[in-house]
Amino acid sequence: MDIEQKVWGITPEGEAVILYKLINAHGASVQLTNFGATVVSIEVPDREGKLANVALGYDDFKGYKNDGPYMGKTVGRFANRIGNSRFVLDGKEYRLSANCAGGHHIHGGGADGFANKVWESRVETDRVAFSLFSPDGDQGYPGDLQAEVVYDWSDDCELEITYYAKTSAPTIINLTNHSYFNLKGEDRPGAMDQQLKLNSHKYLLYDANCICTGELVEVKGTPMDFTEFKPLSRDIDADYEPLRYGSGYDQSWAIDGYEKGKLSEAGILYDPESGRRLRISTTQPSIHIYAGNFLKGCPRSISGHEYDNRAGVAIECQAYPNSPNCANFPSTVLRPGELYNEKIIFRFDTVAR
Repeated sequence: MDIEQKVWGITPEGEAVILYKLINAHGASVQLTNFGATVVSIEVPDREGKLANVALGYDDFKGYKNDGPYMGKTVGRFANRIGNSRFVLDGKEYRLSANCAGGHHIHGGGADGFANKVWESRVETDRVAFSLFSPDGDQGYPGDLQAEVVYDWSDDCELEITYYAKTSAPTIINLTNHSYFNLKGEDRPGAMDQQLKLNSHKYLLYDANCICTGELVEVKGTPMDFTEFKPLSRDIDADYEPLRYGSGYDQSWAIDGYEKGKLSEAGILYDPESGRRLRISTTQPSIHIYAGNFLKGCPRSISGHEYDNRAGVAIECQAYPNSPNCANFPSTVLRPGELYNEKIIFRFDTVAR
């Protein structure tokens, strides 16, 4: 494994933004930056061996500051939405920063959330690790939290993302990666032609504000059924209430057979044209699929063009959204002395014609 690094720029506060490039024995690579502990690009071969970048990203680190799509970033302390920006823990109510329409909290906070911080970073032999200290009261969350994200890139084109965290007081936590994928190549049209299969027979019901209600719904007979491969485009504009709420897919699915700490396959994304396939595994209980319904107008792409709506699909393995307010959901509480440890694996390969 070869790891290159360079200074990508300097923030107005004088912090160095570093760009890392991990290159495996076959020339496939991943670029990362310490701004938001972000995945900038993933270059992998198609069935003919031709390399292309399949992860959406920006051409300048400045584009990542407070961007709407959270492009490729690590989001936290709590990914996705928490209804009414509040939760109760051990009998005490906590109020979080309201950075989402309707007075809700999303992805751990706005301009001061994890996604918009410059993380400490280091190279460890053939991996890159990012760490961040979040003080008690940050965005309203209790406890001093020390978080770490470790990226490993293998010769088999497997990107392994491992999350760790410790806290000084009881708190809640839910970290994920917010990368968008277009297996044709990030600069190619037709991202919604990608085929998706999910290891899930139930999706999480949202209300009109995209807040999780605590109810799980069977996917059978609905546009939310991805138990067999189908193009994202097939049902994305169906007249179905959850799709109207999100203007297309912006939904979480419960992963079948979830057990805490167990790594299981969550789904597969496949592009018949290039032959590229992405297998997704995680220790988390749910997978959120966002079809990039509002990407238009975001910062310029890494290849210099403008992204349109639905230029890629975000695949976010995470805890159930709004878990702290849904008693029947798996707990997201972290207590002193415990270690938060979750994993996401994106494995890229190809399928012959």
